[in-house]
Amino acid sequence: MSDWITYIVRCADDSFYTGITTDLQRRIEEHNNGNKNGAAYTRSRRPVTLVYCENHRDRSGAARREAEIRGLGRAGKEQLIRNGRSA
Repeated sequence: MSDWITYIVRCADDSFYTGITTDLQRRIEEHNNGNKNGAAYTRSRRPVTLVYCENHRDRSGAARREAEIRGLGRAGKEQLIRNGRSA
């Protein structure tokens, strides 16, 4: 089974989007290419730039971490990006 990745991208409007995937490169391309599989949030905020990612063993762990990160607020996300495993 593939590793799952929790990631944060910085959008063109300087906002953050947090998500999960098993294929990070494909997912970033979906966000940037306006692919119908890209998130609605990022469609009007392209391009996006990967600023943070972390690996998880399963989807459940990645989804839990995604929820934690989304709850951090902007300052918490910026600190995570500065101090964490940035991309």
